[in-house]
Amino acid sequence: MRTGMLKQIHYPFIGVLLVIGTLVTPAYSQAANTTADKTDNQPNIILIVTDDQGYMDVGFNGGTEIPTPQIDRIANEGVRFDQGYVSYPVCGPSRAGFMTGRYQGRFGFTTNPTMNPAIPNAGVRLDEEMISEVLKKQGYSTMAIGKWHLGIQPDYQPRNQGFDEFFGFLSGGHQYFPELLTLNSMQEVIDNETSWYYMRLLDNGKRVDIDKYLTDALSDRAVEFIERKKDQPFFLYLAYNAPHTPYQATEKYLDRFTHIEDERRRTYAAMISAVDDGVGAVLDKLDELGIADNTLIFFLSDNGGPINKSHVADNGALRAGKGSLFEGGVRVPFAMRWPQIVKPGTDYVKPISSLDIMATIAAQTGAIIAKERPLDGVDLLPYVTGENPGNPHEVLFWRQLSKGSYAVRHGDMKMVLGESKADENDTLLFDLSQDISEKKNLSGGQKATLERFITLKDEWEEELEDQAFPELRSWRPWIDESTGKPKRKKK
Repeated sequence: MRTGMLKQIHYPFIGVLLVIGTLVTPAYSQAANTTADKTDNQPNIILIVTDDQGYMDVGFNGGTEIPTPQIDRIANEGVRFDQGYVSYPVCGPSRAGFMTGRYQGRFGFTTNPTMNPAIPNAGVRLDEEMISEVLKKQGYSTMAIGKWHLGIQPDYQPRNQGFDEFFGFLSGGHQYFPELLTLNSMQEVIDNETSWYYMRLLDNGKRVDIDKYLTDALSDRAVEFIERKKDQPFFLYLAYNAPHTPYQATEKYLDRFTHIEDERRRTYAAMISAVDDGVGAVLDKLDELGIADNTLIFFLSDNGGPINKSHVADNGALRAGKGSLFEGGVRVPFAMRWPQIVKPGTDYVKPISSLDIMATIAAQTGAIIAKERPLDGVDLLPYVTGENPGNPHEVLFWRQLSKGSYAVRHGDMKMVLGESKADENDTLLFDLSQDISEKKNLSGGQKATLERFITLKDEWEEELEDQAFPELRSWRPWIDESTGKPKRKKK
């Protein structure tokens, strides 16, 4: 394990990648001005996200069962964030947070959105601005590839949210084998009592067929976009749905993991390996084109790995997993690379947030953020270069409105409220510097600390909105979550 890692922790991981590219000097500059005007040399930006990847399921967090040498390049040639958090423990709201740089509760995106085509507003509210929209104003070419999950109505789809191009699917999950992708519309989903997982892909508004494993098709399209846009600033959002269920992989990738006996775990590993190959193809293309040095890369998972009995992610020593406000649900593998600015092999140990992605991009590109929608994230560059020795965040917050659960982190202390039915007291307090697994509840002897945390939570919640649209399970075809296959309609 690398210097600076917490040795007692096994970290599971999922990924997002952010990349910027135009050839400059390969030398690292500690004194780089991270807020300088870059209009003459705008960086290309690539944001790569994986889906439901465990914290330990990546090499740069110490995982050994699933080799990820290409993903590891991002951390090894840049920064590994030891305490990288997302702002919500499930897919849709987490993505709404990092795509806007704001807590998703500020605009009512409090749950995975319904797929009901009759609901007009199930998406990121249109007066919010995404990364794609602010970069569009800076002259960027923009493309989204893969999973969207931020609204199915036309106004909420990628090409109406700042993206020039979109190749992917709108739902929160998808079948991986091309022969299974046969449906063309939500009406077919309704009529066949099947799942939107079977929809043919959208390619700039048209339904198209693919002829290969979905992860490979997404990676190929990313490489093609980079090649096509190499001479102008671009933003590529590469959102893999792997290793989200259904667990499906080709023999090419399964054959790499014959030593794993559990069939689901073996397939899960193969799915991550396919992503790793795709990340390698992206990085190799940047090198080939000579644009890697001025390419900023963020890699993270959209939430922690699911670990219930039908799932096989590895979150190591972190408590719980996807859907939980304990560390296993919100603390994810997180890395950043920008060779001309960031020293390789850096371990950054202070807490940071996926909300910081938008703020970092805006600061490095000169993008204007509307005063009426201030960001909750910060520009990470001054912190990782050492220009600012302080803490990026004094406090981090989480809320799951449907569960009535909250978490607040202030310094090393973290309060978790309403999350655990296994504990006699549902208001829990942990010292993460001593107890990364959140086993020792300190709330009994910390009344003043708890009161302060409750006050912080209440004041923050006053700034948030109620749920803006129905949740996913309020309307859906009957589908088995673990396989992606339709069930018989319930009576």
